[in-house]
Amino acid sequence: MIRRRPADRPSADDLLTELGRLTASALEQAELQRARVELAEALQRELLPAALPQQPGLRAAARYAPARHGLSVGGDWYDGFRLPDGSVAFSLGDVQGHDVEAAAIMGQVRVGLRAVASTAADPGEVLSRANDLLISMDSRRFATCSFLRYDPATGDLSHARAGHVPPVWADADGRWGQCADDDGGPPLGVLPGQTYPVSHHPLTGTGVVALVTDGVVEGPQFPIEAGLDRVAAVLRERVADEPDVLAAELLEVADLTGHTDDAAVLVLRHDD
Repeated sequence: MIRRRPADRPSADDLLTELGRLTASALEQAELQRARVELAEALQRELLPAALPQQPGLRAAARYAPARHGLSVGGDWYDGFRLPDGSVAFSLGDVQGHDVEAAAIMGQVRVGLRAVASTAADPGEVLSRANDLLISMDSRRFATCSFLRYDPATGDLSHARAGHVPPVWADADGRWGQCADDDGGPPLGVLPGQTYPVSHHPLTGTGVVALVTDGVVEGPQFPIEAGLDRVAAVLRERVADEPDVLAAELLEVADLTGHTDDAAVLVLRHDD
């Protein structure tokens, strides 16, 4: 007796054909995702500065890591530039959202901060004007931000923040690290006419200042306070490292928090 294969049961050839189709589709999707990630990373690189200003007594370094899922486009940024009065300014922040629009607005905010800072040296005034500028753009997106200005003539580092996590400091011997108790204002682009308190920190001796976005210090099961404590611990342990090495080490804190957001780190090292 010859057994006949049921009509609804696929043959080995059918299974191989279907497997080949699925494999080709998977490879196509993988290639598409890889192309998207490469495009996103290229876009992000174009929107971030190629180099940060270096000043006698103050060296800067930064690192950025794209998001781990999706299109890998985010709104995190860092920046540094010289001002007309001879001081240097640094900013670090995060635009709401994880898409191409967030990255585009990030570029606009970064350029806007540069433009405003050229005529307003006070960090609080810079953030206040940038806030009104973002509201006038009617982007329906907000941004958190820290803005710092370093005056080499006085050694003063002035700082203001808009809804952003505070900076973390450590001294030369690494015996302590702490989050600055600076008062901050609301995020940029939410309420018009806001003021942003300014704190002043004389940079004496040797030490480091670190700014991070929430993608570094906050995760699904990891509170932001714990992340900032971890950043402080890294500064205590590795305060003698060069700024670029320390920035890379701080970026690894994001692996501990389990955060899938994009992340940015800015490190300033001051020496007498």
